[in-house]
Amino acid sequence: MSSADIAELTQPDPVVAEAHELRRALGPVNLILIGIGAIIGAGIFVYTGTAAAQHAGPAVILSFVIAGFGCLFAGLCYAEFASMIPESGSAYTYAYATMGRFMAWFIGWNMVLEYLVSAAGVSSGWSGYFGSLLGDFGIHLPAQFMGPPVAGNGFGNMHLTGAIINVPAVALIAILTTFLVVGVKETARFNGLMVLLKVAIVLAVIVFGLSYVRVEHLTPFIPPNEGQFGRFGITGILAASGVAFFAYLGFEAVSVAAQEARNPRRDLPIGILGSLGVCTVLYMLMAVVMTGITDWRTLDVPSPVSFAVSKIDGLKWLVTPINIGAIVGLASVVFVSLYGQSRVFFSMARDGFLWPQFASVHPKFHTPAFGTIVIGIFAALLAAVFPFDVLADLVSIGTLAAFIAVCAGILILRVTAPTARRQFRTPYVWFTAPAGIVVCGVMMVSLGGATWLRLLFWTAIGLLIYFGYGVYHAAPSKWSIAETKPIRVHPGVPITIGVSLGFVLLSFVN
Repeated sequence: MSSADIAELTQPDPVVAEAHELRRALGPVNLILIGIGAIIGAGIFVYTGTAAAQHAGPAVILSFVIAGFGCLFAGLCYAEFASMIPESGSAYTYAYATMGRFMAWFIGWNMVLEYLVSAAGVSSGWSGYFGSLLGDFGIHLPAQFMGPPVAGNGFGNMHLTGAIINVPAVALIAILTTFLVVGVKETARFNGLMVLLKVAIVLAVIVFGLSYVRVEHLTPFIPPNEGQFGRFGITGILAASGVAFFAYLGFEAVSVAAQEARNPRRDLPIGILGSLGVCTVLYMLMAVVMTGITDWRTLDVPSPVSFAVSKIDGLKWLVTPINIGAIVGLASVVFVSLYGQSRVFFSMARDGFLWPQFASVHPKFHTPAFGTIVIGIFAALLAAVFPFDVLADLVSIGTLAAFIAVCAGILILRVTAPTARRQFRTPYVWFTAPAGIVVCGVMMVSLGGATWLRLLFWTAIGLLIYFGYGVYHAAPSKWSIAETKPIRVHPGVPITIGVSLGFVLLSFVN
């Protein structure tokens, strides 16, 4: 890249700077609330039961702590990026600015897992609570239309369930996709109400459920390993932490708000630490209640929170409110995921990585209608067939790869742009960023071999699109901020590392 293509953020054009300036109105409390609202979702309502029953037992509590640390390190790196690039950014934008086109594509392609596949997985979990709520009112739809035809887990134990299609999950995605195409006003207020409802349900379960916890349900705290990697024991805790990462998705909303923070240097770490700390405590307490009021081996069900509560006579009155809260709250998560994916594809198409149709705007609704519809179709297909746990594993491994790239990108920028303007600097960066890489890497490796195979298959599809189209049409990043020649990662490096890790893990697991 020539020097003419390099943006000097140390001396920005006043017109450009003004055009990108956002109102700085967010204080530390606002940022903490943004983070809590973005984090609490499917992980707490769906994942906790699956993780306890399949991987860690009561020790899933520790898994949330490990995952929280990984998010903390990555979040601090996110915050520095967000304070340097003058737009609401993402891992895709940050990789484009520091590591070139291929890594930007690789991260953007993995963000499809974070958003599109996440929408499908959460929809599958939403279906379980929807069926439970109908049951509260004596309505029982045919089982073959209320769940996915395939079941399995990260160990690759896939089998048919006898179901035909997950109709509620498909219907939810279809409705929300329609809303996104035509445009929805007052979305922020709607999501604000959903946040309050989600938090209220979580607090109610914790407050009223703690008194019913029985020590015998929490013993042994770490169930002995069953001879398979990730099946209880220490490796089970690590495997559960890899998927528990799914429960923290959304925390980057705090760092992306850097341009609107009153004092980014002070408020961003408070927002990140505060929201992650609050959510980690809530997750740990929720895990204590769920595994302490009933046998954790029975929690691998579509609606584990309401299932666990229903086993206690004194808590049965909470079942219907939990189902309603989960239905509304999870629907908002699906909505935000579909919205985010359509905007990521919009940005990638505008940069030339995808076909221009994904960057087209509907003349009447002024939304990226084509991309939104395509995303909705693929999300509906995944939700129709696959269960939450399989999709959650794939979401986690893809997002962890993106976060590793963010941590690596910060180290690269400290070398290539040491004097660039930073409104926030990652504290102890030469410890924080490598720690983020290591913790996220450990969680990636702890996910099952079958999940790695799916990631490699997904990456292969992405490489075909990149080398068949994107490499010929992608333009240099407008946010390239390196003062020296940017570090470019050769495509063979991540491909070789990924394939090698995948085969090493498979040989170790098997």
